[in-house]
Amino acid sequence: MAKGFKGMPGGFGGMGNMGNLMAQAQKMQRDMEQAQAEIAELRIEGTAGGELVKLTLGGDHKIYGLEIAKDVIDPDDAEGLADLIVAAYNQANEQLEAQSAARMSKATGGMKLPF
Repeated sequence: MAKGFKGMPGGFGGMGNMGNLMAQAQKMQRDMEQAQAEIAELRIEGTAGGELVKLTLGGDHKIYGLEIAKDVIDPDDAEGLADLIVAAYNQANEQLEAQSAARMSKATGGMKLPF
């Protein structure tokens, strides 16, 4: 058997593995792009104050809806309402991050990127 590149039998014997690795990388890239597109379309609802404030957050971190119960609107307590809106956003954002991480993990086969 002839010795080839860096002592590997058969010349460039390891190059077939390189093609397979490139194909896997391209598939992972396509899967990641699809996961990112799906994440961008997500709509997550966050609530606060026993659902007196409901906020719809998109996968792009933009607010797509905000519902405020009339019972919560008090001109003398604007700070309380602001706190409820922030809490609803934070709840939705935590859910969005968890769902995004799960989808990206599935697309990358659990590999953490960047390396």
